[in-house]
Amino acid sequence: MKAITLLGSTGSIGTQTLDIVSSHPDQFRLVGIAARRNVDLLAQQIAQFQPEVAAICDRSKLPELEEAIAHLDQKPTLLSGEEGVTEVAAYGDAEAVVTGIVGCAGLLPTIAAIKAGKDIALANKETLIAGGPVVLPLVKQHQVKLLPADSEHSAIFQCLQGVPEGGLRRIILTASGGAFRDWPVEKLPEVTVADALKHPNWSMGQKITVDSATLMNKGLEVIEAHYLFGMDYDHIDIVIHPQSIIHSLIEVQDTSVLAQLGWPDMRLPLLYAMSWPERIFTDWEPLDLVKAGDLTFREPDHHKYPCMNLAYAAGRAGGSMPAVLNAANEQAVALFLEEKVKFLDIPRLIERVCDRHRQDNQSQPSLDDILAADQWARQQVIQENRRLGQSDRVLVS
Repeated sequence: MKAITLLGSTGSIGTQTLDIVSSHPDQFRLVGIAARRNVDLLAQQIAQFQPEVAAICDRSKLPELEEAIAHLDQKPTLLSGEEGVTEVAAYGDAEAVVTGIVGCAGLLPTIAAIKAGKDIALANKETLIAGGPVVLPLVKQHQVKLLPADSEHSAIFQCLQGVPEGGLRRIILTASGGAFRDWPVEKLPEVTVADALKHPNWSMGQKITVDSATLMNKGLEVIEAHYLFGMDYDHIDIVIHPQSIIHSLIEVQDTSVLAQLGWPDMRLPLLYAMSWPERIFTDWEPLDLVKAGDLTFREPDHHKYPCMNLAYAAGRAGGSMPAVLNAANEQAVALFLEEKVKFLDIPRLIERVCDRHRQDNQSQPSLDDILAADQWARQQVIQENRRLGQSDRVLVS
């Protein structure tokens, strides 16, 4: 039985991870759990899985959580705040930590888990995108495993099993195309938040669903693949695959192409990251190729999805630039979800902020440098949005 800790338990990654734990009680034991602010769901999870320690990031919710679990005979140690989440990440005898926290907030807890010698089931892209220059040396230093738990990088990882060192030639990331894959580019100025959140294939959180609509999620995955698998950016490609049956592919040196297929279900990559190198039997619906039908592919439209090129450029710049890209995207998406900016403002704001950072890009950033770049980028997005608004008012007047 593997002891695990789960960060981000009330989000889509967290709830699906707990579905796996409840379905395989002979395989997994939950040691620690942390969530952002959903007290009701966290309290239910604590009651069901009886972890030793639990944290809620929003400190103001701690009294409410204490009251919600007051009736339990067996209560966990309760912590709160970002420090509490970080303490949960490093706690006890957990062998692996599933990092389901969205955004750069997952970086510090992941680093704490690595330093505590715990393997990482990585469902938080930002850990490597923003923190890659710091995280990878720590992984090597503490001799822990960094196992991808999102569908695309899990697919690559699975295809690489048995491929000899030096055998990888190219990575091909598949993208659904998001909510607007069948929209003409001329309609994008009319996009609403509700439109962007209608993902055709996957059920995910709001931020990642918007990232899928802009295809920034795929650009971020390119950077993550670079760090995870050591592949240069010229040999990482993106292809639109509307059916989301092939989750990604690799090309090896003799031009053979290997792919991992399955229904769109995040539990599969999560289970593999949690159980690797084992394969655990499940009663999930097997893939039926006849039922899946035609599998189609097309080249992504760079005019329609400018965020892809922004991500490639930031990845090639390296240093602290990917952290700036990631933070600028998080802030721009947040403004869009609050209906404070238009959909097409997202790439505009990101590009402006990345351009401003070029002269200050740090080639070998420390953790403090990365955290400072993250905060700077968020503030810059807000300032750039004000500038854009002022320009619009000047044009109108």
